[in-house]
Amino acid sequence: MLTSGWKSVSMVDVHGKVTFTLWLCGCNLRCPFCHNWRIAEGLDCFPLDGEKLLGELESSAFLVDYFHVTGGEPLMQWRELGALLAEAKILGVPVSLNTNLTLVNPLERLLKADLVDHIATDIKAPPVALYGLPEKASEGLWGLFLRGLKAVSEYGLQLELRIPVAKGFDAWPWVEEALRGIDTDFYVVLNPLVGKPLAHPRDEIWCSNHCWPSEEVEALREKLEGLGVKVYTFLF
Repeated sequence: MLTSGWKSVSMVDVHGKVTFTLWLCGCNLRCPFCHNWRIAEGLDCFPLDGEKLLGELESSAFLVDYFHVTGGEPLMQWRELGALLAEAKILGVPVSLNTNLTLVNPLERLLKADLVDHIATDIKAPPVALYGLPEKASEGLWGLFLRGLKAVSEYGLQLELRIPVAKGFDAWPWVEEALRGIDTDFYVVLNPLVGKPLAHPRDEIWCSNHCWPSEEVEALREKLEGLGVKVYTFLF
């Protein structure tokens, strides 16, 4: 399993929780705003020393709420990930998985095995603009994302629903469609997209046009709160 490393105690990866966070390499998307794009493309990665990681996780277990696995897209390495999560469960540490929810079959395998307790995912909207892929592929992946949300709901997992907010797009039609498919406990975290010097996105030209939103954040907040959704805004 390829990783870029881990952090034994983190307070920023799941809202209101302390996590032991592991970053796995590889991704099936090419989001232009991604600040972890080197991990997503398999750069700066190395084989995971599972014994060392589990030793540190055991030592940190009393401090953390979740063993949080992110990326990249962790489900790109789902077989190895499943074995690792089983070891974490033996240690008694709840598992949080940050996934784009488009790899539905691997997701369902891990959920069926009761290896995940919490899901974090993004509503990347509009998908054609934020997935960084051709229109037809983006539309297909959006359909898979909706299937992934349904699977999370069927297993009753708590969901951290993140919305990367870009400037110059109306994300609401897709946000509204995603919300209709959720039937589990969730809250929303609005993540205004930022560029340099706070982040180094994959596509700096795209970010110069669409990062640093302002009115888009407040417009989404108002609509979500109008539906009774609990909303937080991530501040850098």
